[in-house]
Amino acid sequence: MQDIEKICKSGRTVIETEAATVSALVTRIDENFAKACQHLLKCEGKIIVMGMGKSGHIGNKIAATFASTGSPAFFIHPGEAKHGDFGMITQNDLLLVISNSGETEEILSILPFISRLKIPVISLTGNPNSTLAKAAKINIDVSVEKEACPLGLAPTCSTTAALVMGDALAISLLEQRGFTAEDFALSHPGGTLGRRLLLRVDEIMHTGNAIPKVDLNAFLKTALVEMSEKKLGMTTVINQQNELAGIFTDGDLRRAFDNDADIHKTAIHQIMSKNPKVIRSDTLAAKALNMMEAHKITALIITNEQNHPVGVVHLHDILRAGLV
Repeated sequence: MQDIEKICKSGRTVIETEAATVSALVTRIDENFAKACQHLLKCEGKIIVMGMGKSGHIGNKIAATFASTGSPAFFIHPGEAKHGDFGMITQNDLLLVISNSGETEEILSILPFISRLKIPVISLTGNPNSTLAKAAKINIDVSVEKEACPLGLAPTCSTTAALVMGDALAISLLEQRGFTAEDFALSHPGGTLGRRLLLRVDEIMHTGNAIPKVDLNAFLKTALVEMSEKKLGMTTVINQQNELAGIFTDGDLRRAFDNDADIHKTAIHQIMSKNPKVIRSDTLAAKALNMMEAHKITALIITNEQNHPVGVVHLHDILRAGLV
């Protein structure tokens, strides 16, 4: 038990130390931060992120966050930049460089080439008096009081500080650009969020002969046959003008049997549900799902401007689409 408590204490100490580091960053959101955001916003090319070692891993993540939130960006390894990847950088780009010491040799060695291209450099350093900080157009201070590592060697708080500052820059840019959830989805078309924000009911609804449909004056037996064949647990009910008059569901069927309805003599309009929930074909599937959950139903009818049923979407269709 002592070993377990010792391990837990160590873990808590790391979290508490890093939490204090993040809290201290609030005071670093100053004029330099605002100017850095302004330069990033004005960038007509790509935001090139660089860093060595652990700072490189953080840089990769920051570049990915920029790219997915409306600020085109990618990561270049400083070592690879000197061996060909420098050709990926253009005069329209901006360089965001991460180095805790501000004296990383691989980065300093390429600064003359960056200067020749007259590319603005924004640095995130733990030493505002370092060579990199002084060479940069803008330096953002991400220094930390100490690392969470008890030896003071493994980058822990310093990498967390750089990561959080990178997120702060990316989200500030997102807000300045007016970037929306729909914009985010367009850059994540294969993800769950992309599906939730982009998938429309017309992409998954049943159409044509697959729509369960019976006439207003049809008998219950006809409705049962239609429901059995179309396998959606319901049928639309239409009038002679093909306008939606109602819906007949499994629930209506149970109530009809409870009332001893005769399947050969009971007209469907006598036992159907009037004023069913309907949506348009361009409705987002996520909204359709929300309607189903709110009204505790499993199917929605899609109608056009003439109130003609043009489709049906079932809860199972949304489940297959992976929205839940």
